[in-house]
Amino acid sequence: MVLATVLGLFAVAVFIFTRLGGEFIPALPEGDFAVDTRVLPGSNLNTSVEAVSKASEIILEKFPEVEKVVGKTGSSEVPTDPMAVDASDMMIILKPRKEWTSAKTYTELEAKMSAALEALPGVSFGFQYPVNMRFNELMSGARQDVVVKIFGEDLDTLATYAAQLGRLSNSVEGSEAVYVESITGMPQIVIDYNRTTIAQYGLNISDINRVVNAAFAGESSGMVYEGERRFDLVVRLAGEKRKNLEDVRQLLITTPQGAQIPLNTVANVDIVEGPNQIQRDNSQRRIIVGLNVRGRDIQSTVSELQQKVEEQIKLPPGYYITYGGAFENLEAAKDRLYVAVPLALALIFLLLYFAFGSVKQGLLIYSTIPLSAIGGIFALAIRDISFSVSAGIGFIALFGVAVLNGIVLMAEFNRLTKRGYTNLKRIVIMGTKTRLRPVLMTASVASLGFLPMALSTGEGAEVQRPLATVVIGGLLIATFFNFICFTHFVYAYAQKNSCQ
Repeated sequence: MVLATVLGLFAVAVFIFTRLGGEFIPALPEGDFAVDTRVLPGSNLNTSVEAVSKASEIILEKFPEVEKVVGKTGSSEVPTDPMAVDASDMMIILKPRKEWTSAKTYTELEAKMSAALEALPGVSFGFQYPVNMRFNELMSGARQDVVVKIFGEDLDTLATYAAQLGRLSNSVEGSEAVYVESITGMPQIVIDYNRTTIAQYGLNISDINRVVNAAFAGESSGMVYEGERRFDLVVRLAGEKRKNLEDVRQLLITTPQGAQIPLNTVANVDIVEGPNQIQRDNSQRRIIVGLNVRGRDIQSTVSELQQKVEEQIKLPPGYYITYGGAFENLEAAKDRLYVAVPLALALIFLLLYFAFGSVKQGLLIYSTIPLSAIGGIFALAIRDISFSVSAGIGFIALFGVAVLNGIVLMAEFNRLTKRGYTNLKRIVIMGTKTRLRPVLMTASVASLGFLPMALSTGEGAEVQRPLATVVIGGLLIATFFNFICFTHFVYAYAQKNSCQ
């Protein structure tokens, strides 16, 4: 009956664990906001500066929690953090939380600020925390929590599938501030030569190219000397004659006969959209679709997105999708935990064997591990906390303390046996009664020590809370089960050996 109950609880705990969701590290409020601000691709510097200025005015006017707003657009003279002129970083420096009046939490304040900034058309704002944003950017090349990369050869095809993926991302619960990397949209003047007409005038394309290059880019016509220094003397059209498309079309080309004809006589000159940028990873062209996750764990968000992508997007041969950002870090951390946790458990069992000289007694003590895991998983579920690296470390610490309590009880049972006690029931009762206080003290010290971390609401509590929750919940259940289930297992094992 006892064994069936334990197995049933453990099965329920495993089922709940699969539904907990997961994230690499819980979002850690850093006291300020970093807002990734972007205007339309191809916009000039004045447009970006104006967007940041207007956004700053809205934030400072409507939110008294804000101490100041600092904006950075483009790249500095030393481009350690290169950005295009249509991208800006807006740092919102907040006052201490006790002085807040518009909101009580960072999530609530972020939502209200995002709603207020919707008054600016054509500008996108992505709220994150400064260190977290830089960490994401260093790890995956993008600033969002989840980064989906599409690899392929043709830029237009990449842009088409990225737009489709962006629409799917917006339909995923928990996604926010979806960003689709722009690789097109840069206006370019394209000169399409009419080779038949060029041949009729006796011209060749290289001569026309040289004229166009000299008129707009400039061409060296000599050298200028100043002492020991020398400079190229570059000649080109005056500024007022190279301002618009018509200036290019009316550029005069001299024919071999000495006549001058406008460029649009031998070519079609138009403004078309060209590549804005070409990004590569491992020498392969790619495009990024990024999204932040709010109100939901990253693992379940990405799982839903992956399911929708498999159902609705069919990539052509040679194109494929990868998922990165915090999700990639989570997967890498889980792979490491899959090695670290079994290794730690194996070392614990090895030490138990050396301590007691018995594989069976080691396995009996080992039964405290699933008992403690049940409590840790239930505690996470009750507090609605997703599994993370912090929680994984908590489980490792929990297993060590749970095994220690099992060792205390088993050592006392063996001591009573060596003293000549033969009644199994009496040995179990006396040993449990003798070691009740040490076991309770061990569990209480660890639980009470982690209690401030579990109940903390200050800065950094998001990282501490999963670890403390796992340890406290696991020890409460493990301590209770140690005196019921573990002693029952020991009694059944000893009774079976005495019968044999």
